[in-house]
Amino acid sequence: MQAWVVQQCAPIDQGPLRRIERPAPVPGPGQVRVAVSCCGVCRTDLHLAEGDLPPRRPEVTPGHEVVGRVDALGPGATRFAVGERVGVAWLARTDQTCRYCRRGDENLCAEPTFTGWDVDGGYADQCLVDERFAYRLPEQVSDEQAAPLLCAGIIGYRALRVAQVPVGGRLGIYGFGGSAHLTAQIALQLGLRVHVLTRGEHNRALARELGADSVADATDEPPEPLDGAILFAPAGDLVPVALRALDSGATLAVAGIWLSDIPALNYQRELFRERRLRSVTANTRRDGEEFLRLSARFGITATTHRYPMAQAPAALADLAHGRFGGAAVLYH
Repeated sequence: MQAWVVQQCAPIDQGPLRRIERPAPVPGPGQVRVAVSCCGVCRTDLHLAEGDLPPRRPEVTPGHEVVGRVDALGPGATRFAVGERVGVAWLARTDQTCRYCRRGDENLCAEPTFTGWDVDGGYADQCLVDERFAYRLPEQVSDEQAAPLLCAGIIGYRALRVAQVPVGGRLGIYGFGGSAHLTAQIALQLGLRVHVLTRGEHNRALARELGADSVADATDEPPEPLDGAILFAPAGDLVPVALRALDSGATLAVAGIWLSDIPALNYQRELFRERRLRSVTANTRRDGEEFLRLSARFGITATTHRYPMAQAPAALADLAHGRFGGAAVLYH
């Protein structure tokens, strides 16, 4: 089969990815093999290629928003049938035994495994997945629409929960790419007022199209104090900006796995009056199942930009340079 691998981390314009031939993977106990139909392009893939997230194994294949059909079963795998459509997401496995897993917080597992970082992902013809961590996908959602839901959507939903915005409250969204534009739709459906603060006219136009209550530049003040906010942009310099926009007792959730350095915070201006700053490390499978149900119920629509699998480096470069709004999807 053909697969893209991170050959040597470098800025995306210097070509860190290489497409190679490798044997088709053989599913082990409890695993299924997935013939990849399409794979969403996540900013985490860009961080991996460029070395912000150092690869955890040589020549790892990126991609953790994978949609495809099961084409082989490993020993003891019974959850899915050959031919069944599944989704493969960021959380590939947890140890099930650490204190976090035992209390139901598998997002904080002490020994987690991640798709496209620890194990090969979906920038390939086929990939493997532990059947316990694969998702059944809503039938009414196409492969291309489903792919961004599997990380951008799930992590955004987790961040929305962490931000703890009350019913009818005011949510700020900083950055408006693949994850944010899905989260905004969920928030609007739940009756929140949504204020989008982002760089790039592509992103601002998409936010207006989706019905945001206000749209402004990332460093502007929202029109009203925020009951909660989510930082999607991997820009640490926006943390104090977003904290200052919070009402008393509100939470800023940082949704990315990687963030540039945060400048020094002023306690009185940015943290006092019980403002909270929280990270979102990963999701639980429960988060994923809940989000997929809500996305089907509300008819959440991903704004997608299609790239052939052979053009994976171009998709990542376009993401890096802000050449589109929404989410890129690689397809076979």
